[in-house]
Amino acid sequence: MKDGPAVLEGQHFLLGDHACAEGALAAGCRFFAGYPITPSTEIAERLAHRLPEVGGIFVQMEDELASMAAIVGASVAGARAMTATSGPGFSLMMENVGLAAMMEVPCVVVNVQRGAPSTGLPTLVAQADVMQARWGSHGDYEIVAYAPASPQECFDLTVRAFNTADQYRIPVFVLADEVVGHMTERVVIPPPDAIPKVERKRPRTAPGGDGFLPFQADDDLVPPMAHAGEGYRVHFTGLTHDERGYPATNAEAHDRLVRRLVEKVRRHAWRIEEYEESQLEDARVVVIAYGSTARSARRAVAVAREEGIRAGLLRPITLWPFPGERVRRLAERVGAVVVPELNMGQIAREVERFTHRPVLGVNHAGGAMLPPEPILDTIREAATR
Repeated sequence: MKDGPAVLEGQHFLLGDHACAEGALAAGCRFFAGYPITPSTEIAERLAHRLPEVGGIFVQMEDELASMAAIVGASVAGARAMTATSGPGFSLMMENVGLAAMMEVPCVVVNVQRGAPSTGLPTLVAQADVMQARWGSHGDYEIVAYAPASPQECFDLTVRAFNTADQYRIPVFVLADEVVGHMTERVVIPPPDAIPKVERKRPRTAPGGDGFLPFQADDDLVPPMAHAGEGYRVHFTGLTHDERGYPATNAEAHDRLVRRLVEKVRRHAWRIEEYEESQLEDARVVVIAYGSTARSARRAVAVAREEGIRAGLLRPITLWPFPGERVRRLAERVGAVVVPELNMGQIAREVERFTHRPVLGVNHAGGAMLPPEPILDTIREAATR
């Protein structure tokens, strides 16, 4: 499928969800399967109109389980594929997220987080799917999850998610939240030839040749990927498998496979991790915040500075892999860490793993954006420690 003239560029005022859809198109996504669910529905609505304009395919599936299965199948056939969901839909996708991890199928899942658990607050914000993103499917595997804090990042990080998925043959999450998804801001879309694109590693032998092992990894622990219909002999299964792709149900094969699935991300974590720093050079109190909450945290830090408190902000852009080593280095010279988030303390627990300093949470279960004031109050408290 070739890009048509409808691929956008230049400056636009876009909803975060719409920016995510345009990022997918710019990245070369040509297949979307999904099921409408607030507050991610605008992604599907936009792509229902836009994908046919660039020669792509949009399919509304019967539910989120089927949506995840469909994008895995489309990716195996060679397409850059994506789905989008929220809340309960994310939970339903988890079984097939594990299948994608085991089959090493690159794909992108956007989760626009909302109040939970269960049906919760369908139209209102939360950030409580962070640990589910990391551990939601059963078993050991590594995941990459980006947390946009603006519509511009909804575009940029969706592009990055596709590149990361293809580079490491993994499912990748974009963990937006309702505030960012429903926010309208300026988004600058580069010309198509300026959009970075990482191609999948492809087999070096011709189809039908002897000796091709579809799950034999290179030194980077990522195997080349043959697409369905190209003439290669490939067997995909969710069972533990050997380098041929055939079931190998023994402890040795399982340990070897799972270690590689984990290590192919951990070994490259230093390349994948992204974060933004603000006023940390002399900070004695560091605020760690992500997504929409980081916008309030930035204001709280600015006011604290005006009051003479040496505060700074670390904004993880990748929640997974978490930039733990950077947190560890910062903790060596600060007095306390403040972690505001719209949940009851999920990333705060991850921060605690990397520091012996006091970690002060600013928590709300969701339903409204955290304002700067409670974050500022906690910065003041932290400054006295």
